[in-house]
Amino acid sequence: MRATAIAFSKQRPDISIHWTPRSLAQFGEQPIELLAKSYDLLVIDHPFVGVAARTGCLLALEKYLPEKLLQEQAGQSVGPSFRSYTYDGHQWALPVDAAAHVSSYRADLLESAGRSVPRTWNDVIELARHQPVAIPLNSAGAIDSFLTICASAGETPGRLPEYFVHDATAKCALGILRELTSLISPESFALDPPRLLDRMSTTDDIAYCPLLFGYSNYARPGYSGHVCRFTNIPMLVDAIGPKGSLLGGTGIAISAGCRSIDDACAYVKWITTAECQTGIYFRSGGQPGNRLAWLSKEVNQASNGFFLDTLLTLEEAFVRPRYKGFVEFHDQAGVILRDNLLNRGSQADTLATIGELYARSGWKPAV
Repeated sequence: MRATAIAFSKQRPDISIHWTPRSLAQFGEQPIELLAKSYDLLVIDHPFVGVAARTGCLLALEKYLPEKLLQEQAGQSVGPSFRSYTYDGHQWALPVDAAAHVSSYRADLLESAGRSVPRTWNDVIELARHQPVAIPLNSAGAIDSFLTICASAGETPGRLPEYFVHDATAKCALGILRELTSLISPESFALDPPRLLDRMSTTDDIAYCPLLFGYSNYARPGYSGHVCRFTNIPMLVDAIGPKGSLLGGTGIAISAGCRSIDDACAYVKWITTAECQTGIYFRSGGQPGNRLAWLSKEVNQASNGFFLDTLLTLEEAFVRPRYKGFVEFHDQAGVILRDNLLNRGSQADTLATIGELYARSGWKPAV
């Protein structure tokens, strides 16, 4: 983002943009209605658009950007990235980064062990019996993996007010995670995706991870000690294709209190173009949100095929609920799931508690 701000200012010397970084945890937890009081531009996670709709802290972009541009962005979006920022009849952000749960592996370690990349969850369990497997199981990682497996089983979580997911689906997802955690190092409970990839790329301690948000930099030669490869998520036995991955990514939004709306719109229009996304955005370490960049031969050559190797998973990803209370529910459920996986508590009690939290979360249908 800083590199694009510098490049944009060279084109528009009258505009100066300064980005303030925040941690991955802050990205997922900080209230955007508070951030919007201090900043003109924000990079946000799509579950926060329900807060934007309720509080009016962000601009509805369709009122300020040309309809043709929005249609172009929708057509060039990776998977459901564009519509993940559409809520309550308004477009609250444009995708600047596209991500979802994918799988990661060290090709050299699997090859030396005579093992292939798992295609199903049964394959994952079998590999974990013989090779070092890890998965992010901090509280966010625990709930996110649970959500992906539920969706892969054919049921999108949080679509109905009566229950989060059917009991059978929840038991299936939790059962897979409990079986996996019985075979892997407890270190997973302290890892988020970047820390896991740091470990995978600098040591030989992790050969494979079935679910984590992809970070394409780790697939670029020279970024870290060892290149990590990325591929589609594992399927359930009876599933067809890598469906149900949890959509991540980021969107660029403009705060309702922006002091220079025209200038902010000019930057938003430029940074989301295929030219910027394929060029300086990617070259500066970004993970594009524009589909043309994901299909680019040059981009894939520079990243060991990261984008083409995971595109099918991105195209089949699902959008989390985005009503105002979901972020709080997500955080609380993650703590409960992590505790269950770590301490091997009662599955029934854990799922019942999550159901109670969901019932109090203020569910609202996506519109």
